[in-house]
Amino acid sequence: MSKTLSVNAGSSSLKWQLYEMPEEKVIAKGMFERIGLKDSIVTVKFDGKKEEQIFDVPNHVEAVERLLEDFKRLHILSDLTEITGVGHRVVAGGELFKTSTLITPEVLEEIKALSNLAPLHNPANAQGIEAFMKLLPDATAVAVFDTAFHTTMPEKAFRYPLPNKYYDEFQVRKYGAHGTSHMYVSQEAAKLLGKPLEATKIITCHIGNGASITAVAGGKSIDTSMGFTPLGGIMMGTRSGELDPSVFPYLMANDPTLKTAQDVVDMMNQKSGLTGISEISSDMRDIRDGRANGNKKAILAFEMYCDRIKKYIGQYLAVMNGADAIVFTAGIGENAEYMRAGVLEGLSWFGIELDQEKNNTPGAIEISTQNSRVKVFVIPTDEELVIARDVEALKK
Repeated sequence: MSKTLSVNAGSSSLKWQLYEMPEEKVIAKGMFERIGLKDSIVTVKFDGKKEEQIFDVPNHVEAVERLLEDFKRLHILSDLTEITGVGHRVVAGGELFKTSTLITPEVLEEIKALSNLAPLHNPANAQGIEAFMKLLPDATAVAVFDTAFHTTMPEKAFRYPLPNKYYDEFQVRKYGAHGTSHMYVSQEAAKLLGKPLEATKIITCHIGNGASITAVAGGKSIDTSMGFTPLGGIMMGTRSGELDPSVFPYLMANDPTLKTAQDVVDMMNQKSGLTGISEISSDMRDIRDGRANGNKKAILAFEMYCDRIKKYIGQYLAVMNGADAIVFTAGIGENAEYMRAGVLEGLSWFGIELDQEKNNTPGAIEISTQNSRVKVFVIPTDEELVIARDVEALKK
């Protein structure tokens, strides 16, 4: 049986899932957290068991080496040659990559060159690709791009109102992200609605440390919140989301610690969002605890967060002239019932009615009332499965 490994490398993490294909059977899965930081967390789940270890993992290359060692140490594989394909999530494909693509040295260089569109992600994606290609040279390597799903956006949605030359010469436009997740959960939502995908209008909310909202009409992305880079759109864990561009020169003129444009971008990428407002954490669970203790900054951070998501839902209800469903997914979207309630509060005029009891029930899928005109679902995302399917489609 051939086996395919799906890899999702973040800036400080590496999530993976090993499949037996084409049966799509999960053999094992796990994650490296806090890569590059002290006390990295390494988790492996297989055969109903879970192993968790804490030790330093300095970079993605060592994470990959450790993972392949664990496959043999834990007898998950008898030989690494059983892995015939490795699929890599890559955040930014720009206008070059509109579908999943076999990775060649030239494609890898293009992924690196596109790092300016996803500075926190593409470099980590490239490191993971290089490490796996070195250690598994005979496995088919495939890049699955977050931006590919959004290439169906109409020009009126992806263009910025800047002089044409900036698009024509420099490809400055909205690219979006989390496309694999938005595609998967919108397809699952159509099944729950009992309607053909082509006849649906769905708003998908991928809410994790990075977050984006997408309007999906007929199974295609027609607009999304993230922009030229993953910094755009809604407020996130450490990212500001969109704001008045005049803030950039103003801050540089008044804050002596911000000497260059890159300093400002780094601050907005790494020190803003929930972290910047709460001054506690980028983790929504810490914000939740701060709210419960009456911390005013945590309360404000939470209210701002919900407000930004709510506004995008309102935009996309207008863009699509309504919706059949709203879907929450990813770490916060799937697990923070208080966030879902905060976002949907005050949207009853649109026919959105949340069932509080269902919303508070772990594992619930439909959390709207029976009378809600717009259904609300919580659907666990499965980007790894989409990646594995694309690898199978491209195997030689």
